[in-house]
Amino acid sequence: MVSRVKHLVWDWNGTLLDDLKLVVDATNVCLATVGGPVITADEHRRDFRRPILDYYAHVLERPVDEVEFKLLDDAFHDAYRERMNEVQLVPDALEAMAKWPGTQSLLSMFFHDELLVEVERHGLHARLVRVDGLPGTVGGHRKATYLERHLRALEVDPADVVLIGDSVDDGDAARSAGATAVLYAGGFTDTALLEATGLPVAYSLVEAVDLALQVGQDG
Repeated sequence: MVSRVKHLVWDWNGTLLDDLKLVVDATNVCLATVGGPVITADEHRRDFRRPILDYYAHVLERPVDEVEFKLLDDAFHDAYRERMNEVQLVPDALEAMAKWPGTQSLLSMFFHDELLVEVERHGLHARLVRVDGLPGTVGGHRKATYLERHLRALEVDPADVVLIGDSVDDGDAARSAGATAVLYAGGFTDTALLEATGLPVAYSLVEAVDLALQVGQDG
């Protein structure tokens, strides 16, 4: 049976890019600027959420306003950038991308101009029909609105789209846009939280593509 799903949207951080350790390290740098706790990777996977302001408020156990969030966000990204060039793709990322028979694009909540540089560094431009990152200078938003814009720019029917990402927010964004999603358990989110969404959960990117193709057949 031919899959009805024609287009695949990839998430970047924690999905194609194997950057959980760097994200945790950079989070600890920014939390230290306000006397916050040191977190582990397991704690990050259990507690991470969008908007990221809510995540910081949860970890710090107190309200965080927009002014403080901007300071935390800047501290995080400064620490992240210092070691960004050390981070590599997830080991089976290229194999998974090669396995998809349709078109592919990338939507990230990382800053757009820097994302383009990283996509080029990893040699992915030729594989992707569109790359969109976050405009502006402050991150941390939910993905839904950005996914809707991404799909409009691609001029694809959301019903023909599957998103592969590593967060509950990825699943929420896909559902909001009228697309579907496969969630990857190797990234930023605890597997139990992904499973609780009711969406398919994969333990490798190759498996995620297999499930994405199955979604199309089931539809």
